[in-house]
Amino acid sequence: MAIQRVASKWEKTKALHKKEHISLYIPETRKYSIDQMQEMLDTYELVYIKPDRGTYGIGVMCADIWRDDIDEDAEPKFRLQFGTQSEIHPNIESLHQSIEEKIGTKPYLIQKGISLLTYKRRKFDIRALVQKTPNNTWETTAFIGRIAAPHRIVTNHHSGGSVLPIEDLLGPYLTPSQFLELYKEMKNLGVHVASELSRKYPRLKEIGLDLAIDEQYHIWILEVNTKPALFPFKWLQDKSIYKKVRRYAVAYGRLKSAK
Repeated sequence: MAIQRVASKWEKTKALHKKEHISLYIPETRKYSIDQMQEMLDTYELVYIKPDRGTYGIGVMCADIWRDDIDEDAEPKFRLQFGTQSEIHPNIESLHQSIEEKIGTKPYLIQKGISLLTYKRRKFDIRALVQKTPNNTWETTAFIGRIAAPHRIVTNHHSGGSVLPIEDLLGPYLTPSQFLELYKEMKNLGVHVASELSRKYPRLKEIGLDLAIDEQYHIWILEVNTKPALFPFKWLQDKSIYKKVRRYAVAYGRLKSAK
């Protein structure tokens, strides 16, 4: 039986919102429209605009309220960032028009922006891999930190991002005991998310959970990928982690066993 994949970010978000202990980790997310963008910028001042269906961070944009550092009396404007480019718009209508030109008729979502922790002034997030075990239970088997390339708003490898162990990224911020608590919370969250999604999508065998850590060390779920890349975990120094990842993936049919 084929492994189930779910493309729509909106459908996955709706499924996870049914459980309060998971919804606390989900940034406010709505279907994109100019009215929704106006409301969310008024509330959060930073939003991400992303395709409902898509991978590798392609098509993701970021909008925020931009203030002139030189002329403090100037009216706030709106900044749109995409790829390595940015635009300044005088009003919400101009901002929306530019976004519409880029997205066309594709359905997009708008999500509360998270002020991510940084590594050498570059934003990073964390990919958690959650897999079905040979005993048919869920386990969070691996983590890897993903660092955005300079001047990029997404951390994906395909957009020039790089990877590091999460210990290297979180170590400067947390004591060993704080790190252990956060690590346990992320592991448990991975299992809860996979378990809840599998209620609606019973043929799920694996998920990639993209997690953001904000400046108060709160964990946020940015996205759930139902066909996560496995190769980045090969780069971890602890080779036993990828061995387990591979063993589980062979057991549920994602990978073929080595001959």
